[in-house]
Amino acid sequence: MKIIIVGCGKVGSTLAAQLNAEGNNVTVIDQDPVKVKAIANKLDIMGVIGNGASRSTQKDAGVDRTDLLIAVTGNDELNLLSCLVAKKSSNCRTIARLRNPEYNMDAPYFKNELGLAMVINPEQAAAREISRILNFPSAIKIETFAKGRVELLKFKLPDGCKIVGMSIREVASKFKSSVTFCTIERGEEVFIANGNFVFEERDVVSIIAAPAGAKAFFKKIDYKIQPIKDALIVGGGPITYYLCELLENSGISCTVVEKDIDRCNQLATEFEKVTVINADPSDEDVLREEGIATADAFVALTGIDEENILLSLFAKKSGAGKIITKINRIDFDNIITQLELDSIIYPKNITADTITGYVRAIKNTRGSNLETVYNIIKGQVEAAEFTVSEGSPIVGKPLMNLALKDGVLIAAIRRGRIQITPRGQDVIIPGDTVVVITKHLAIKDIKDILR
Repeated sequence: MKIIIVGCGKVGSTLAAQLNAEGNNVTVIDQDPVKVKAIANKLDIMGVIGNGASRSTQKDAGVDRTDLLIAVTGNDELNLLSCLVAKKSSNCRTIARLRNPEYNMDAPYFKNELGLAMVINPEQAAAREISRILNFPSAIKIETFAKGRVELLKFKLPDGCKIVGMSIREVASKFKSSVTFCTIERGEEVFIANGNFVFEERDVVSIIAAPAGAKAFFKKIDYKIQPIKDALIVGGGPITYYLCELLENSGISCTVVEKDIDRCNQLATEFEKVTVINADPSDEDVLREEGIATADAFVALTGIDEENILLSLFAKKSGAGKIITKINRIDFDNIITQLELDSIIYPKNITADTITGYVRAIKNTRGSNLETVYNIIKGQVEAAEFTVSEGSPIVGKPLMNLALKDGVLIAAIRRGRIQITPRGQDVIIPGDTVVVITKHLAIKDIKDILR
């Protein structure tokens, strides 16, 4: 596909790299010549310097021959105008990033009236992921499939966990749970689950199940699920705004520490049940005074990655419960993961994954529709959700008879309201929703899982 990306910031550069790696013809537009040159040279793609909402700039970027324009600058109005110009001049598909909470209620209107293919809000998406984790704090990460009816949860096996020393086959036989084991991370090694795999302490395990099934499994293995009643949040930006809204509705009390008085006033005005403290979130005395040692959860959402990391480490040392850390840059991802922070949220990755999934979906074939795609382990393992159509080569055959590629696992089947934990004798039929775990990245159609 021919794709134009307007905006070479964190999200734009991540998108450009991801979409270019999947074989798309990518062009970037930005008013900053340094950013354009850096991305163009690094990825060997075309870069255009100029205003992304300008018809002449878009023309220089080849909008007349473009399939999709994605506007992800830091300015919502510029993003909307860029999409409008592209839509009117070439009738290509368009995606706009809207971050301002004031536009949140208007997003469906913009999508319909401007003919946008998608409106995406990275901060709101990040807040949803944080909220899911706080509502199921045993998980490091949670992704949802089948419109929330199926969840993929990642968690770490603690010392002395019941399933340590047992194989996956033994766990399934003993606990008779309706979960599917997907991946296991052990140090720098990554494994796709199979029946003979034996768990060790501190393995990071991914499972797929219906929400009720996951809770039942954790109960059977005596994995403690401590409910979150209160959360201490540092930083009062857009993610905090959306998170307060979500947590207020779920009954979790929030205290927000923010040094900008205007942001404090906005949060205090919008959310009567949220305690807002105007103070420096990096002040240890302030955090102690606000109960960091006894808080059920600590969420670091300042605008500085290094500050978020240090505050999270301080919270862990102080005795806080669940700790969630927002990171914008992924340059030092390998080092950050070694710090053993509980859960790390990368807003730009959430955005890039969502848009990449959409791009794959409009490129797929008639055998299935790609609905969602998530990176379980960045650059190594993905989870992809498909709706299977008539004529797909995986239809009508027992799973044990499918010639699956190595590094592929059929993890879940959803048939209407019925959740099926895949077994060898199960058969996929047209209309099923199927979740596939795979080391083969950039799968566009479910037939690609076959040899």
